[in-house]
Amino acid sequence: MPLAQQAGILCNDPRFQRFAAMRCGLPGKQFTTSAAAQYLRDCCQIASRKLLNTNTDAQTKLAALRTDFDAWTGKIATPR
Repeated sequence: MPLAQQAGILCNDPRFQRFAAMRCGLPGKQFTTSAAAQYLRDCCQIASRKLLNTNTDAQTKLAALRTDFDAWTGKIATPR
């Protein structure tokens, strides 16, 4: 599945929406899907999620963001 599509699914995840809000200084809140998408674009420094399919810098940033999110959800151990 292309990274842009994976990112779209991620932004629809209520857990990611809470994670994004928390990372923006809003603990206990939940972003909308569009706010979560904007957070992801800001973190990856891209104007469109489509760029994730071709921009290697954005792909690296998305991988780091996913690692942080997976650690936050308890899916993986907290990275050092």
